[in-house]
Parts: sequence; C-alpha cells; structure tokens
Amino acid sequence: MLVSKPGRLSGKLLLKRAAAELLGTYGMVFAGTGAIMIDSLSGGKVTHLGIGITFGLIVAAMIFTFGSISGAHINPAVTLAFALTRRLRWTVAACYVPAQLVGGILASLTLYYLLGPTANMGATLPAGSVEQSLALEVILTFILMAIIMSLSLEPRIAGPVTALAIGGTVGLEAIFAGPISGASMNPARSLAPALVGWEWYGHWAYWVGPITGAALGAATICWLKGVSIVREEKVGDKEPGTTAAESPAGTRETRTGETIAE
Repeated sequence: MLVSKPGRLSGKLLLKRAAAELLGTYGMVFAGTGAIMIDSLSGGKVTHLGIGITFGLIVAAMIFTFGSISGAHINPAVTLAFALTRRLRWTVAACYVPAQLVGGILASLTLYYLLGPTANMGATLPAGSVEQSLALEVILTFILMAIIMSLSLEPRIAGPVTALAIGGTVGLEAIFAGPISGASMNPARSLAPALVGWEWYGHWAYWVGPITGAALGAATICWLKGVSIVREEKVGDKEPGTTAAESPAGTRETRTGETIAE
C-alpha cells in the first residue's frame, strides 16, 4: 500500500521520493551548470541562449522522469512553498530539501572531477549589486512558483503540459535574466557550485530571494483560486497534496496530475 497508516507515508515510499528528488536535482545541476562550464571551456560554443535552453530542457526532462514519484520539485524553494501553503507535509519537506541539496552538491563534485574548477563551477553571481539580484530572484521565483502552484491545483492539466510549462518558464527566465543574477530561482542550484567552487559572493540572496518569491507566488495563487492555506484539506486517509479521487488500476493522481502507483 501507499501509506503505512492513515495520513502517514510509509518509510519505504518516503525514501523513494527523497531519492527521486536527489536524482532529479543532480540531473538539473549537472546539465545546467555543466553547460556554463563547457561554454567557458569551449570558448563560448554553447552560448548564453544554449545555456538557458539547457536549463529549461533538463527541468522538463526531470519532471517527465520523476514527477510521478515525488512531484519533481528539485528545488528547496518550491518544496518550502508547498509546505507553507499546506500542500505538502512538513515531514515530507524535511526529507526533500536535504535530498535536493545533496543531489546538487554531488552534481557539482562530478563536474569538478570531469572539468576542473572552471567558470566558478557555474555559480550564480550578481552582475550588479547584490540587492538588484535579490529583487530579481524574488520576482523570477514568484512567476515560476505561481505557474507551478496553478498547475498543481488543476489536476486536469497533467503530464507533458506541466513539464513543458515549467521547463519553458525556467528556460525563458534563464535566457533574459541570467546575465544579471544568474536566474537561479533555486537554492540547491546555487549552493552546489558555491560550495564546491568556494565562491560565496552575494550567496545569501540566492536563498532569501527564491524562498521569498516562491512563498509569495504560492500564497497568491492559493488566494486567487480560493484555496485555504490556514488548515489542511480533509482528504480521508490521503496525504495532503494529493487529490481524493482515485485513478483506475490501483493508481492515484497527485495535484500536478501525475499518477502514482499504489
């Protein structure tokens, strides 16, 4: 069964979900920051446009791959926003966030081994003032989280649409805002190269900005759609963050429309 007892996830399932978050974040950081590093090593052959597209495509690919297992947050700011708006249990969030951070760090360590300490390991660094990048990260992550939350509240919108919408948003924001703040929108994406490359300038902005923006974006969409964030919805013995409706053949649908086998 999916749950060991009403309202609680089994330890085995929670481990699988955390592993999915680790692997998804690993893939995102490996491909995204790897593109930055290879662009530097190749004399600009990847190009800034290519870097933005790489980030968008890898996020979409990770959602396709792991969305049906964990929801493919691959972003501590997204996970915390879901928890703050009671769309995810804090016990689950407490497993997701460390897994995401470890996945990102492992990816940067892999890149360090393969490519060496080039391009600051693809770290996000403010091109102007730290305050400018902070404000930009708040706005960028607000937009991203608003889209994620809106999709999660529409179970009829599922699968490819979800992956392409979120991946497309990440790619778009990376293309136009990357030259200023790095367009992180993700503390795990920023922490990994900063730690491995030991480059901490303005790093705090890449935690405060995305977490603030994601929380505001999630709360705004919940307010606009009339979804309570004060108390958890009663969905029988379902975990908060999943629909009460069952799908055929022993499966259930998450609020992102992904199907998880029982």
